[in-house]
Amino acid sequence: MTSIRPAPHRRALPFLLVASLLTVTIWTLLRLLLWGIAGPGDIGAATPHVFVRGLWFDLAVLAWLVAPLLVLSALLPARLRASRFMARLRWGALWLMAALLLFGAVSEVVFWEEFSTRFNFIAVDYLIYTQEVIGNIMQSYPVGLIVGGIALVAALIVFGLSRVVGFVSAPRRPVVRLAMLAGALALPAASWHFAALEQMEGSGNAYADELAGNGLYAFAAAMRRNELDYERWYATLPQEEADEVLLDLHVERLPLSSPDRPSAMDDPPHDKVPFSRRPRNVVLVTIESMSAEFVGAYGSTEGLTPELDRLAADGLRFKEVYATGTRTVRGLEALSLGTPPVPGQAIVRRTHNNNLSTLGELLKPQGVVPMFIYGGYGYFDNMNSYFRGNDYLIVDRTDFPKDSIVFENVWGVADEVLYANALKALNDKAAAGKPFFAQIMTTSNHRPYTYPDGRIDIASPGGRRGGVKYTDWAIGEFIREAKKQPWFADTLFVFVADHCASVAGRTRLPVAKYRIPLIFYAPDMLQAGEYAHRVSQIDLAPTLIEIMGKNGDDHFFGRSFFEADAPLDRAFISNYQDLGYLRGDLLTVLSPRRVVRAYKVNPVTFESTPTEVDPQRAREAIAYYQTAASAFKQGRLHAIEAR
Repeated sequence: MTSIRPAPHRRALPFLLVASLLTVTIWTLLRLLLWGIAGPGDIGAATPHVFVRGLWFDLAVLAWLVAPLLVLSALLPARLRASRFMARLRWGALWLMAALLLFGAVSEVVFWEEFSTRFNFIAVDYLIYTQEVIGNIMQSYPVGLIVGGIALVAALIVFGLSRVVGFVSAPRRPVVRLAMLAGALALPAASWHFAALEQMEGSGNAYADELAGNGLYAFAAAMRRNELDYERWYATLPQEEADEVLLDLHVERLPLSSPDRPSAMDDPPHDKVPFSRRPRNVVLVTIESMSAEFVGAYGSTEGLTPELDRLAADGLRFKEVYATGTRTVRGLEALSLGTPPVPGQAIVRRTHNNNLSTLGELLKPQGVVPMFIYGGYGYFDNMNSYFRGNDYLIVDRTDFPKDSIVFENVWGVADEVLYANALKALNDKAAAGKPFFAQIMTTSNHRPYTYPDGRIDIASPGGRRGGVKYTDWAIGEFIREAKKQPWFADTLFVFVADHCASVAGRTRLPVAKYRIPLIFYAPDMLQAGEYAHRVSQIDLAPTLIEIMGKNGDDHFFGRSFFEADAPLDRAFISNYQDLGYLRGDLLTVLSPRRVVRAYKVNPVTFESTPTEVDPQRAREAIAYYQTAASAFKQGRLHAIEAR
């Protein structure tokens, strides 16, 4: 930056003022861009909230950023401040600041396109898994061009500023230096005291609330709040009362207020299931990001899922199923542990999460081999540690022979490779005379959406549509190969999504964005049909225990689909802070600071309208979420004492 020559008509301004104005300007332009991406029509009357509240958060973050600069400027000797070296250093620092701000802005745009939020706990998690995240970015975007463009734009900004402004370098009196040091203490203290993440809310529009925030502020808040203590942050009931509510809802697990601990071996289930005989094996295929809206059997007209549509026509299709969360670890938690989502981090990623009452922990003592088969590296999101600690046999990318891998990207092998290796593992167990329960986790329906050529009529990378269609094609190939195996006739295949492709909407918990497919396929044991009642991911674990005729289904908060008691027609949906309980047409939402809200949900459009809180529904929501969080915290999710 030393080649920049000052123009004679420049206006002298303090460096801190120029840097601050530049920072706020870039953040405001970023907010304007995200507002345009989100859709002005979807934000509407909440637009003033976006920019007025947004400026407040920008200033709150700026208070932290300028504090070290105030200290440095106050302590610099007058002679050094007035030197040519310092003048050049200021312009270089301004270029670096502009480049970093622009880099952050581009990162937020990319994050918004993926998650429709400011930086949150997902961004914090991604810092841990840099190989996958950076690889995903490198394979999805022209990173070199973007970085080069950022450097060029930053240089142009600084060049333009150098033509109109210069920096004040006159000596400062001691009182001014003291005032600057005091400001360096007062500004962050004021920001800490007066600004809070909850101030983003209040517009009645989830897009507007997110846009009103500042990415750095939201990121820092997510680092502090990655684990939220339920009893401290959310509405509560006396535990005895919560246990009574759950008993009334036919949740059969031992009440948390009881001093006893559950046994791993209870009486086998006696409820009727719609199978001509009980399956010996279960293969649970957890499909990455497969929203119900993509599947023809659930109303899509795009023709992307002919294989799943055939399985749905020949199997048992569950009409109204909801994912508990927005990430793979939430789906894995719900499907294996059968518990409502705890606020903050998923249990899969927490410590002390071994020997829980998972399907693996319950089935293994009864002679069934539990397996977790993943196309990527299972260290990601702590998956291997969680499943291994709960008695699953792990098969992941590291176990696949090199000559079997015809295609892979940063997330893992192509789904067809995953299924081929899964079949080998299942054949080995069947040949040894062992019944098995295998949970297979796919990866192909994920950015960068790359897959082998020649499989489908959408060239790779094919975006979301290509990812869905290839994922579906691979499922068809898997079933065709499985039909050739001697164990096929005795096996139930279950196809379900881990979560939806997106949870963006006008409300913080848009119900339609949590709807996922669920299909049971066992043509030799199960008649084709449709199950119309609303169910949750957490209900699948006790259902599978019951279907296999094993004991332990009363260790879960979920309920078997086929219990004799009347269905509850309820579901749980959440992000990492807001905990939703959907029953009937009422969505009750528990939020930090003990806030309880309610929304009327249109049964056709799924649009949510704020309404009065129903006290009984609120008690049910609190009972579920409070008890689940407390049970994990107290070590009461264990089927047996930890070994």
